Amino acid sequence: MKQLDKLVGKGIDNIVIVQLITYNIAWMVILAIPMGVLFASLVAFGNMSANHEITILKASGGSLIRMMCPLLLVSVFVSYALFLYNSELVPETNHLAKVLLYDVQRKKPALAVEAGQFCNEIEGYTILAREIDTTDNTLQGVTIYDTKNRLTNRTINAERCNIAFSPDMTKLVFHLQNGEMHQSANGKVNNYRYAKFVDYTIMTNTNGFGFERSEDGSVSRGDRELFNWEMEERIAGCDSNIARERQNMDTLLNANLAYLISGTHFNMPQFIFRLQNTYNNIENNIERANSYKVEIHKKYSIPFACVVFVLIGCPLGVITKGGNFGISAAITLMFYILYWACLIAGEKLADRNLVDPVLSMWFGNIVIGIVGIIITLKANNENLSFSPSKLFRRQIGTTTI
Repeated sequence: MKQLDKLVGKGIDNIVIVQLITYNIAWMVILAIPMGVLFASLVAFGNMSANHEITILKASGGSLIRMMCPLLLVSVFVSYALFLYNSELVPETNHLAKVLLYDVQRKKPALAVEAGQFCNEIEGYTILAREIDTTDNTLQGVTIYDTKNRLTNRTINAERCNIAFSPDMTKLVFHLQNGEMHQSANGKVNNYRYAKFVDYTIMTNTNGFGFERSEDGSVSRGDRELFNWEMEERIAGCDSNIARERQNMDTLLNANLAYLISGTHFNMPQFIFRLQNTYNNIENNIERANSYKVEIHKKYSIPFACVVFVLIGCPLGVITKGGNFGISAAITLMFYILYWACLIAGEKLADRNLVDPVLSMWFGNIVIGIVGIIITLKANNENLSFSPSKLFRRQIGTTTI
């Protein structure tokens, strides 16, 4: 929905828009199913508790834990199916969505620019267009700020601008018509140039504008478009690079230590530069490896959330008697936001090598799982009860008095 206004009415075939929506639905399912499991658990056990079915079953010798066993078993199967779906299908649909967007952007580069808003998608340029016609990639009332050179300021105004890719897709070409160019040097008031033009062409690299191309000409895959075995291969490559760089660092330190002990003069700035460069290479490889580890464990942890949410949903449904939609939805949203916050924060910390990737991706499951087990035991022993409706009536009654 956020991107729909950029696609509808832009001369793009409806089938392409449907394809984009379909491809993006794939990864949304991964997030929707655990939330659905939590909501279903709350509603089911909340209704049973509200209708005193839980009390009847307990009076017949049953227990809450025993009632939860079938649901836990189903959640395990759902988790496994979701893991297979997340591992085998989602990477490919993510890549197909990326390739399709690339093709759309290649045919209609004007889609990257929005009317009346500054666009910084193109490296080295800031573009402002008053009107846009994406059917022929034409911008009307264009102002282009050239930010490539920090020593000079260049501003180009044109009545009309057509954007297109070069035949080899390596350059982005701006064909400007009926405009003027202003150029000045920073700190030099007298150094100012002004020129008018009828036709003017700018060519720039596509870095930062489109998607990166691999050596064979295909669209390169990001970490969310890779299968587990591909990420494991890349992790092994990063580990190999780290081992080699650490060996280089040891060799560098030992060699220069011998110079220090012997009192021989050596180039200290060059030594520090090489040492810093080696250290940066190690850090970059660690960060890359961590990003792949995060994605691998995310494929396990999110599906396993189905089991964790059953542990939290069933007892909360019994305790709150939350059979109605509003209470169940509120509780579901609260716990899902907590889980998602743990997931996002863990991913950021792991990518920066501040937290182990395994712990970062499983932290939400661990926290909510522990809370779920505690609440389940308390609800099973009837040591905990809570009724939002009674609490609400009590507060209203107190206020009235």
